[in-house]
Amino acid sequence: MQTTHTLHLGDARDLAKVASASVHLVVTSPPYPMIRMWDEAFAALDPRVGALLAAEEGMAAFEAMHAVLDAVWSECLRALVPGGLLCVNIGDATRSLGGEFCLYPNHVRISTALSRLGATPLPDILWRKPSNAPNKFMGSGMLPAGAYVTYEHEYVLIFRKGGKRSFAAGDAARRASSAYFWEERNVWFSDLWTDLRGARQAMGAEASRQRSGAFPFELPWRLVHMFSLQGDTVLDPFVGTGTTMAAAFAAGRNSVGVERAAELAPLVAAGLNAAVKEGRGRAEARLAAHAAFMADRAERGREAAHRSAAYGFPVVTGQERALSLVVPRSLVEDSQGVWVGGHEPMRPLARWP
Repeated sequence: MQTTHTLHLGDARDLAKVASASVHLVVTSPPYPMIRMWDEAFAALDPRVGALLAAEEGMAAFEAMHAVLDAVWSECLRALVPGGLLCVNIGDATRSLGGEFCLYPNHVRISTALSRLGATPLPDILWRKPSNAPNKFMGSGMLPAGAYVTYEHEYVLIFRKGGKRSFAAGDAARRASSAYFWEERNVWFSDLWTDLRGARQAMGAEASRQRSGAFPFELPWRLVHMFSLQGDTVLDPFVGTGTTMAAAFAAGRNSVGVERAAELAPLVAAGLNAAVKEGRGRAEARLAAHAAFMADRAERGREAAHRSAAYGFPVVTGQERALSLVVPRSLVEDSQGVWVGGHEPMRPLARWP
């Protein structure tokens, strides 16, 4: 099995290079409107943003920033297959302009835009990001009406292009092998994620660091498994350091990305290369965790009625019987600047816990 991974350097206009109805899943985290580190990027795409911020017209600047993102969401929906899913990790912003402190609800504005574009809203995920801050408030402290709650959460918005995805008869085996474990489903499909910490950005130049807001590998890793099949194509229109592309490769999916900061391209390449080892390690961890889970169930007298065809161990449901993990084994860059990855079935572990 082979997968391909293509990075386009440019902005939203370069999404036109992605063919219509060629993508099965979008997983991305855009620049957050009204967060200071992204002011320059938005102003470069629309000069009105800089002028509005200088005039301290907060809500007008907020709307101008989102107008930039609206064009991206439109292109993403064009690129998605009917029934394809779009997952957007976004946080709201708090900021003082003109002497007034205000919340800028980015998740509401993006949800509104996608709904107006015809996307179907689905239940979202609240990602609670643990904070080490000693003070759980913003503002003046102990006096009523002078402080504000601390924001420690972000959203994963989930939208679908139209109705449910239709699968061809030839997709049945691929869909069955892409199944997840019963116990994974119970964690991944919760509406509250509390076990993911923000990602450390292993980046060189300070200027590059300021142009990326990386999320942890686990976030796209989960979403890719939840909402796509092995061999599907995953798109990230705001690649940054390439976490989504690396997660897609590690999970046996194709990927396409767009990034306007050319200096981040080497980090994308490094992430893809690191995904060869990462993918195998995560596959081994999944199998080991499942074996431990099933052993615990057996000790409590809950014997399983089904067994995995690929691995021989017990599974909870019949839909898990054909589950078969794939792992990356190689990655090469061709003459066109496209990475081609090789994959192989994950073999059973030699020993089980």
